[in-house]
Amino acid sequence: MAAEAAGTAQIGGALMRLRRATGLPVAFGGLVEPGRQRMRISEFSGAAGLALRGLAVTSGNGLGGKAVALARPCAVTDYSLSRQISHEYDAAVAEEGLRSVLAIPVVVRRRVRGVLYGALRTAQPLGERTLTAAVQAARDVEQALVVQDEARDLLAAAEARAAAAGKGRGGGTAAGWEQVREAHAALRALAPRIADPVLRAELLDACGLLAPGAPREPERPAVALAPRELDVLACVAAGATNAAAAERLGLGAETVKGYLRSAMRRLGARTRGEAVVAARRAGLLP
Repeated sequence: MAAEAAGTAQIGGALMRLRRATGLPVAFGGLVEPGRQRMRISEFSGAAGLALRGLAVTSGNGLGGKAVALARPCAVTDYSLSRQISHEYDAAVAEEGLRSVLAIPVVVRRRVRGVLYGALRTAQPLGERTLTAAVQAARDVEQALVVQDEARDLLAAAEARAAAAGKGRGGGTAAGWEQVREAHAALRALAPRIADPVLRAELLDACGLLAPGAPREPERPAVALAPRELDVLACVAAGATNAAAAERLGLGAETVKGYLRSAMRRLGARTRGEAVVAARRAGLLP
């Protein structure tokens, strides 16, 4: 359910951006239902009534169903009179007063995940500028869904690796813990790219489970690192060079060096290796 909520939020945001970019009076869309050959219209911007709300569009039927079946943009100048589509949904479209309509599929890993619609209440061609803006809005949703998919895959893998490595450091193999550390670094790097706050919080919570706070030596005070300092140190702990950490985190090499120096200073470490060890002792890294 969380994945579906994040996806519908992305659709809703894309519809508002689409209307701002094109001036279209109406935009709507929804996600393809998991395991089914149909999508349900759930998000709206500018709609006047409720005729389309919750409408289930089967693959191949109507304009949106055609976009789902072909996995490519489709458009008609006058919906009710078009011979290019079937007309199962004419009543709902007519009640909303729509004439010229376009439908853009959201395609992730060669699978249609949703559809964005834009529409006019007059029968006139939708220009190239409008089509380009609609395609870009769909691409934005695709990129967001790719990141969310990667995040959930990493989350599942991290949980599995943590379980395999054992509840404590004494319960897992060295190879198992290296996998946990790599998963931790990947999750830390991915979290800032997640727009959905709920999913981002899930990822950071998972990072906390992978670094559950090992007992500190009594004489050592608690250490706090800034999020980006911890991101850099997680990459270093996984064996990344400064250049590799910069590429993974989307930062400049000098910025990474700055965060690393700051983390070393906070941890009282003279080298990057000492910083990693100190962070593990403080329970900040797995």
